[in-house]
Amino acid sequence: MNLLTAEHITKAYSERVLLKDVTLGIQEGEKIGVIGVNGMGKSTLLRILAGAEEPDEGTVIRGRNVKTGYLPQTPLFKENDTVLSAVLSGEAGENPEGFTKESEARALLTRLDLEDFHKPVAELSGGQRKRAALARVLLNPADFLVLDEPTNHLDSQMSDWLEEYLNRFRGTLLMVTHDRYFLDRVADRILEVDQGKVYSCPGSYHMYVERKEERLDMARASERKRQSILRTELQWLARGARARSTKQKARIQRIRDMQAAEAPGEQGSLELSSLASRLGRKTLELKEISKSYDGRNLIHCFSYIFLKGDRVGFVGKNGCGKTTLLKILTGNLQPDSGEVEAGQTVKIGYFSQENEYMDESLKAIDYVKEMGEYIETPEGKVTASALMERFLFDGTMQWSRIGKLSGGEKRRLYLLRILMGAPNVLVLDEPTNDLDIQTLTILEDYLDGFQGIVIVVSHDRYFLDRTVRRIFAFEEEGKIRQYEGGWTDWQAARKEEEAERISSVKSLPAEEIPKKSREGRTHSQKLKFTYKEQREFDTIEDDIAVLEKKLGELEAAIGEAASQYTKLEELMKEKEAAERALEEKMDRWVYLNDLAERIQSKK
Repeated sequence: MNLLTAEHITKAYSERVLLKDVTLGIQEGEKIGVIGVNGMGKSTLLRILAGAEEPDEGTVIRGRNVKTGYLPQTPLFKENDTVLSAVLSGEAGENPEGFTKESEARALLTRLDLEDFHKPVAELSGGQRKRAALARVLLNPADFLVLDEPTNHLDSQMSDWLEEYLNRFRGTLLMVTHDRYFLDRVADRILEVDQGKVYSCPGSYHMYVERKEERLDMARASERKRQSILRTELQWLARGARARSTKQKARIQRIRDMQAAEAPGEQGSLELSSLASRLGRKTLELKEISKSYDGRNLIHCFSYIFLKGDRVGFVGKNGCGKTTLLKILTGNLQPDSGEVEAGQTVKIGYFSQENEYMDESLKAIDYVKEMGEYIETPEGKVTASALMERFLFDGTMQWSRIGKLSGGEKRRLYLLRILMGAPNVLVLDEPTNDLDIQTLTILEDYLDGFQGIVIVVSHDRYFLDRTVRRIFAFEEEGKIRQYEGGWTDWQAARKEEEAERISSVKSLPAEEIPKKSREGRTHSQKLKFTYKEQREFDTIEDDIAVLEKKLGELEAAIGEAASQYTKLEELMKEKEAAERALEEKMDRWVYLNDLAERIQSKK
């Protein structure tokens, strides 16, 4: 059933046409990911479809009684709001299951790591405000969720939880996100916003990438054919066509139409050479670094020597101290104890989580030229203007004031300024926030050839897998533990360790399988079940069947409670407990069954 139809939508800001004659439909139950280069109009499209903004031309037709939940890219709150009041937005009372809105709000905020419910919203960081806004949207039941960058500022555990929540959500979802793993696991359709047009591709992000390449190949082939025909026709025209007959007039008009036709647009790319300065023998060394805040031990005695060519990622929950460590490493913050030693040739480029101050009255090119008129690359000198072209800033955008750029374009401009300094130690704090997928892809390619050290803090699972070769995980009490590989390798190592821990806890004492020989006896003690083991062995298969049935019932209940957050949390906890109990029973069954076979073989 059709939920929403947009017909002939056009939207422009000043001279920039973001959407031009766009028509699309959204069906009930669809989960749609919206992608495209920053500044192409993704957020504008979401605002129009959510009803938060009107198009210049065209209409949006919505189904009757459709309730929309909208998460904007930059959420707004009332001046005197606290975290809890902002999320509740004045609503109270009980829902049909008997849970109060406030209890649901508290549970949801706890899940999103916002446990200081009475803290003023004005004191929250940008990431915390975004999570509070996400809680506000998810708290109120909706048929149509419109989410602009919901995964920004979420750690990997929160992203996993949101991914699971949206997969269970029975309504319709429209979201902008640059998290490629998230898109692959949640979206069943991709919309690409490009040069005022919207292209639709059914399937996951992975399928979209394959089909887009096929579409571009077809467009290139059509363009080659057009150019070939045009050359032939121009040669005919040059020989002196007589425009007296109707056929010749029509032929001349066709030639003019072909000349006027636009070639398929080739997207720009961040074709960067490595801009790193030479790095000497001594790099960066952290010696016994410790740092505490408000009685919390964030970093405890951390030491590490960064090697040439290191690709290191720091991971952990929000607020665990990752950004604090980067600030210590870059000299923007002093540790409580320990020291940072840097070689004389070390030149750090720090891409911070929040953009440095930008004078929005400046033109984009003037902002870049503050770092220099040109930079040296292996191919020679490159002017600031030429480098901006490589960063997808065309001539018009270069002379635009910074205040007119989108949030993602400002991040891209800030990244360009950092790289123009030719650092040999690149420190990236949440680089994937507000950067589009194309920029991320080319940045990843750039980092492949970067000759210096790369240090990354990120919750983007794909980006970590793509760029780092070593993970440092923040664990309890300020301890930072080293793992080899990317994000997927880290997760696999954690699961393996957890399985080993559970196995060691469950393992039985040696006395339960008597092996001791007795003095004066030449035969081993007879292997047999104890009374307790025999009773357990007789009933364990029935116990396993009961647990499996319970899990099935819980999964069905979870599907029905997808929009009831507090009840869902309780069911998820109950399911986790049942899964642990089943795992224990299965491990016990393996042991008892093995023992039974050994007893049988001895008879």
